[in-house]
Amino acid sequence: MTEGNSIINANLTPLPDKVGVDGLEDKWRAVWDENGTYKFNNTRDRKAVYSIDTPPPTVSGSLHVGHVFSYTHTDVIARYKRMRGFDVFYPMGWDDNGLPTERRVQNYYGVRVDVSLPYDPNFKPPYEGTDGKKIQAKDQVPISRKNFIELCEKLTAQDEKLFEALWRKLGLSIDWSQTYHTIGEHPQRVAQKAFLRNLARGEAYQQDAPGLWDVTFQTAVAQAELESREYPGFYHKIAFRFEDGTPIYIETTRPELLAACTSLIANPDDDRYKKYFGQEVYSPLFKVKVPILAHPAAEMDKGAGIAMCCTFGDVTDVQWWRDLKLPTRSIIQRNGRIVMDTPDWITDPAGREIFAETAGKTTFSARKIIVDELRESGDMDGEPTPTKRMTNFYEKGDKPLEIVTSRQWYLKNGGTDPALNAQLIERGKELNFHPDFMRVRYENWVHGLNGDWLISRQRFFGVPFPLWYPVKADGSADYDHPLTPSEDRLPIDPTIDVPEGYDESQRDVPGGFTAEKDIMDTWATSSLTPQIVTHWAEPDEASQALFKATFPMDLRPQGQDIIRTWLFSTVDRAHLENKCLPWAHATLSGWILDPDHKKMSKSKGNVVVPNEPIEKFGADAVRYWAAAARLGLDATYDVGQMKIGRRLAIKLLNATKFALAIGREDENHHVGDAAVAAWNPADVTEPLDRAAMAKLALVVRQATDALEAYEHSKALEVIESYFWQFCDDYIELVKNRAYGTPDEKGIAPSEKAVLSARTALGLGLDAFARLLAPYLPYATEEVWSWMHAGSGSVHRAAWPTPEPYVEAATGASPELLTWAGKAVEQLRKIKSEAKVSMKTPILSVALTAAQEGVDAIHAALGDIAQAGRVVGKFDLVAKHAEESAAEDAAEGASETEVSVASSELGEPPVKKK
Repeated sequence: MTEGNSIINANLTPLPDKVGVDGLEDKWRAVWDENGTYKFNNTRDRKAVYSIDTPPPTVSGSLHVGHVFSYTHTDVIARYKRMRGFDVFYPMGWDDNGLPTERRVQNYYGVRVDVSLPYDPNFKPPYEGTDGKKIQAKDQVPISRKNFIELCEKLTAQDEKLFEALWRKLGLSIDWSQTYHTIGEHPQRVAQKAFLRNLARGEAYQQDAPGLWDVTFQTAVAQAELESREYPGFYHKIAFRFEDGTPIYIETTRPELLAACTSLIANPDDDRYKKYFGQEVYSPLFKVKVPILAHPAAEMDKGAGIAMCCTFGDVTDVQWWRDLKLPTRSIIQRNGRIVMDTPDWITDPAGREIFAETAGKTTFSARKIIVDELRESGDMDGEPTPTKRMTNFYEKGDKPLEIVTSRQWYLKNGGTDPALNAQLIERGKELNFHPDFMRVRYENWVHGLNGDWLISRQRFFGVPFPLWYPVKADGSADYDHPLTPSEDRLPIDPTIDVPEGYDESQRDVPGGFTAEKDIMDTWATSSLTPQIVTHWAEPDEASQALFKATFPMDLRPQGQDIIRTWLFSTVDRAHLENKCLPWAHATLSGWILDPDHKKMSKSKGNVVVPNEPIEKFGADAVRYWAAAARLGLDATYDVGQMKIGRRLAIKLLNATKFALAIGREDENHHVGDAAVAAWNPADVTEPLDRAAMAKLALVVRQATDALEAYEHSKALEVIESYFWQFCDDYIELVKNRAYGTPDEKGIAPSEKAVLSARTALGLGLDAFARLLAPYLPYATEEVWSWMHAGSGSVHRAAWPTPEPYVEAATGASPELLTWAGKAVEQLRKIKSEAKVSMKTPILSVALTAAQEGVDAIHAALGDIAQAGRVVGKFDLVAKHAEESAAEDAAEGASETEVSVASSELGEPPVKKK
């Protein structure tokens, strides 16, 4: 197919007797697979490639319509870029490592990990699915880590098949030969290689430090995974005392941490406490001497305005501890319970006895003991008062996080390095955000970082750190001198593999080695998706060619809620490793809301399974609903929109069939056994046809500009609006002329006029098939096969350009079509108000309009008269400019208002029995 001055030919296949959208998905999906329609060829240079860093969905059982929503947005861009001539690299990944998979496997199979157990090659889980019922930990069968990982791999493989089937049915134009798993061998190699290089450059480091800890999942939690929630508690007014017994009161919600108190902190500007700075007081019950210090982070209007700093009750305690160089007095273990041994900083005998009562207790039980003791000692003023406080939770957890001191791995992200922070802010300014207002979320996050990225997790299913440590003579691990493998050995599992220079017999013995048992945070792998899919740093020639052709990538589509995690962490990794942005553009989708305008989520139970609307309305209809939503804005799950999308797809099928059926019987439109339609822009000669082409040229230009700006919904709005006008106004106006039907006086249109209408119809519907192809891939492929049999897929066809339609318009104004449509609307209104058939002839009519409207209607008068069945006198009356303006202002009318001055109807047609 070519455009411009040449003829656009279409080899026409037999048209179906009846059209519909049902069955199109199975039909065309099979053809696309067989023909490799969406295959990335990688035969061109970087400028001719468009590469997409597709989000790998978390494989945790099921998708919901929110996934369909955002992935459709990406697919529209992918299809558009492919039609613009790019070789589109559009892979798919599966995020199948990390905690979500572990939780699903535990519940699905009824198992849990016990690292002390040996591997059982014949293990069979107690369940194969639990119908959504949660299996309590005490009822889960303990198994070895290796057995557990095997079950993770088994279940994710099953889930991925279901996910792929849904994506295929939705019509995503993925190249299914380009897939990856975040736990697969290649992603593990990339993640471990990147970590080793970070380590070598000093960007990765380990440290014993206080960190957020989830006592349920027994793992450290990064700042990006925090979720602040309201949590009920009680304020306790407690007296610390000076040497002479004079009290100074603090208010706390965590009296169980009294034994961990290091100091009292007040704001340096607080006049109530200035005189006390530098003095010391004794803690109640435990009689530990602590200083009163000043720090600007102390809130003067919160509680008593002075607070106890314990190691560690919250992140503010960590800040005070770090800034004021306070001692570490941790009393909470990883399991969330109080330590068993009484700390040596408690020397008072009575205090040691009280602490012994709390040893090994949960924080809840310890709090009760301490509060009872404070009542008895008289150190609590009044009774606890209820309050609600904002508390940090792990985003997937159910209990407030504790702060526990432990050895963890960190990666620099600008949280402790001002220079790096500034560089990452600049990277954000280089990146094109769509919509642009999302940029501020990135900048606010980077500016607000208060520590480096904690990337280690104390879990089981994930990418292992490729590290071992020498074991000292006393049996302890030498963490200061980690042992690393060479890159050509990756990926490795240090709990199975052995470092160079050692053998298995030296594992965990003095003079030997011990494995790093922690795994990487799932984001530590996901943050490398651009490097994974483009085969960064792989030695083979094919991988090197792929990387050169696709990196840095063009697009990262993702949810707005993970800017701080996935988007930022990916920018950080590419900045550290590749010294550039990982992609040029980032598109951020909004959330899906239920009919009550609440965000859809599995936890709220208001999720719609996407298979349901696809089965009911069709994939094109669901895609239409999704694509109608703007980036960055939330959208309501709207069945009504899906019905409109289905109607749009059916209308495209019917309109195209109608246009292609015209003229098939004409001898001059047959070549051999095949019907050929010659759509030459030069054959468009009639004013109305030219006006339709002028509007089409404008629509093509506007839709193209919108898609270039990643405004897919704006492009759809422009295309769809004109498509309905084309069908409802233009086709209705010209169908009689296109058929060559004589008018009411028996005068047939000229061959030239007939050809003009047929050409404009053909050019228009050919363009609409391509314009709507990114949105309605199944319906457009169907009509394309009728128009262009044997010429390949519409999804490999060229995106329309304005030039052939500008040529066909030859200077006509698109407003002519609008005026003509208004005129026909008024003719139909006459019959509607008279409650007669639309086939009733109009014996005479006079229409009034502004002068430009009269001129436009006059140019298309023959088509308007025939469409409205005007058989007699047809007058046009021009309003004076002042009159028209006054009427428009009074009635709120548009500039193209047409009204009826007078009319006379004939006899309605006799209904046939």
